[in-house]
Amino acid sequence: MLRWRGLESTPGDLGRTVVTVGMYDGVHRGHQKLIGAAVARARAMRRPCLLLTFDPHPAEVVRPGSHPAILTSLDRKAELVAELGVDAMCVLPFTAEFMKLPPETFTHTVLVERLHAAQVVVGENFTYGHRAAGTVTTLTAEGRRFGFAVEGVSLAQDASEDGEVTISSTYVRACVAAGDLVPAARALGRPHRVDGVVVRGDRRGRDLGYPTANVETPPYTAIPADGVYAGHLVTRDPRSGASRERFPAAISVGTNPTFQGSRRTVEAYVLDYDGDLYGEHVGVKFALRLRPMAAFTDVEGLLAAMAKDVEDTRHVLGLTN
Repeated sequence: MLRWRGLESTPGDLGRTVVTVGMYDGVHRGHQKLIGAAVARARAMRRPCLLLTFDPHPAEVVRPGSHPAILTSLDRKAELVAELGVDAMCVLPFTAEFMKLPPETFTHTVLVERLHAAQVVVGENFTYGHRAAGTVTTLTAEGRRFGFAVEGVSLAQDASEDGEVTISSTYVRACVAAGDLVPAARALGRPHRVDGVVVRGDRRGRDLGYPTANVETPPYTAIPADGVYAGHLVTRDPRSGASRERFPAAISVGTNPTFQGSRRTVEAYVLDYDGDLYGEHVGVKFALRLRPMAAFTDVEGLLAAMAKDVEDTRHVLGLTN
């Protein structure tokens, strides 16, 4: 998949394209439905499917200090949309100047002049331009004027305890923040994952017989609620971001209250692993929350809980006989 940042870096030999526009944070099932429609149109028209996304998140520019938790890094997003058949991804810097563009200027400058859209596929709730004044209706009218077709795709729904909910990045973030990883995975179509680099911690886990990979994540990463989880650790190629090996793991998120910790960390104890992960680019995939984070009165109580966490992880992941 081709990938570039900024309109000025757009390859000159793309020709007419089928464009889909959005943040696509999480690349959840709703996004997958939308991208699938764009890819299908592109294949039918024998044109490349181009995904236009933004960085940073527009909320940080529109309302500084309100940056939402991010479900997928740009590298992870690129990996996921490529798997769905997207041919090219343009990352457009979202700036205060860009935010003020009138809808028609966005359409003509971005979609027509730079990306050469033959068709634009967006969600039915899509908005664009200054103060989100542009809608699917205005985009359709502009498409007739500038020579491209527009398709608005309906939003995906999911069942919940409270009935049908619309699958959205906001909904997934809420599930992750609450530690509800099962509905999050159902909405995503896969387990929630955070990416980062394994760094040296205080090595207390190694001293206790449970060496952990201390994963340093980028700012704004959507980290689940404090607690212990069953899941997997995935090693990644540092250049391409592609997954390499996957290992079962018991994962701890929190401040290590037994030892009066103050820094919130993500640590993965990889089951039956004796290698060195320091410096590795990894992904931590969360399957199920086993228990909340707790402070123990002594090391013996902590060790007993950790042994049970490992046993429960094996059970959840189907590793027991």
